[in-house]
Amino acid sequence: MRVDGDTWDITSSVGATALGVAAARATETLRADSLIHDPFAQILVDATGKATGWERLVAGDIDWPDPEAGRIYSRMVDYQATRTHFFDAYFVAAAEAGIRQIVILASGLDSRAYRLDWPAGTAVYEIDQPQVLQFKASALAAHQPTAQRRAVAADLREDWPAALRAAGFDSAQPTAWLAEGLLPYLPPDAQDSLFVNIGALSAPGSRIAVEGYVGKLILEENEEEAARREQVRAAFKTAVDVDVTIENLIYEDENRADPAEWLEAHGWSVTQTDAHDEMARLGRPVPADVEQGTFRGQLIAGELR
Repeated sequence: MRVDGDTWDITSSVGATALGVAAARATETLRADSLIHDPFAQILVDATGKATGWERLVAGDIDWPDPEAGRIYSRMVDYQATRTHFFDAYFVAAAEAGIRQIVILASGLDSRAYRLDWPAGTAVYEIDQPQVLQFKASALAAHQPTAQRRAVAADLREDWPAALRAAGFDSAQPTAWLAEGLLPYLPPDAQDSLFVNIGALSAPGSRIAVEGYVGKLILEENEEEAARREQVRAAFKTAVDVDVTIENLIYEDENRADPAEWLEAHGWSVTQTDAHDEMARLGRPVPADVEQGTFRGQLIAGELR
């Protein structure tokens, strides 16, 4: 369970979710019809130094004791590929608009500083826990980023703007911000504080992209549905030897502000895309028989008015 001031490395707590996302990007990259190309994702997964289940997932070397566990991973890959594709396009558009200052909040194992074709003079600031940043720097030490990568070791629940400025961030320049796969891991008041700080640091012309969600992340279930979910989770853990219990990592709170509404009310012009609609548009529709039980993210992009 989460506690105030908790920390993590790449194989524990919230950090382990970043490893799962990297595995999904690596899996997607191997597809003939891939939506994204991330050659660094496999390197990051392999760099744990363990024969983890994530490696075997990417290789397709899994004997699923329950077919539904395999379907869950396939849906995860499709969702992550769609999400990554959307935010990649957001950054390309920001760069074309002349923005040269990028901030990736809770960057995890994001490899955009290495794999996107950034214009000369672009600085990419990656904010995350020190151990996560150290792991990524070590894993990718043999590779050169395509932008000026600036690691900012800071906890987003604390005074991260001071650490960002100390790393060279200039609040007088327009910035493209990204909060991808982040908000549920913050308490509601920390989410509000995050947005307030972003607004205070944003010059005219700045942009923001956020992954939001509709309704509860952990769906309410009857006894039979809950028992079936536990069966599938146990099958996944048995097959992959990975156990990431999202319920213990997120802050589920019905009073959490809707990110699109909050941003719109605080000076940002916002557009919102339903992730399921985007998945269908890109040829990865969510199967009808599982749509109601699948997390429905919202892909939000905005510009400071």
